[in-house]
Amino acid sequence: MGGFLMVGLLVAVVAMIANIFLAIPALSLTISAAVVMIMSGLILFDTSRIINGGETNYIRATVSLYLNIYNLFIHLLSLLSIFNSDD
Repeated sequence: MGGFLMVGLLVAVVAMIANIFLAIPALSLTISAAVVMIMSGLILFDTSRIINGGETNYIRATVSLYLNIYNLFIHLLSLLSIFNSDD
């Protein structure tokens, strides 16, 4: 599952860089939805690694989970702001 999530993150980063130059609103919506799914999977993956003993450095594990939750929150806010705009 880790390899799949890593490839998903790389594709999302490339799409974000492309969206900087293209500025397509539908692409921004798609990226945010994809990142929400990827971050949800990463939270599950990192939590599983912590519980099963795959991660022994608890500071790195805590920072990893924090960043996953932070990115999830930021992209959920982005999705909500797109759906809530009055334009």
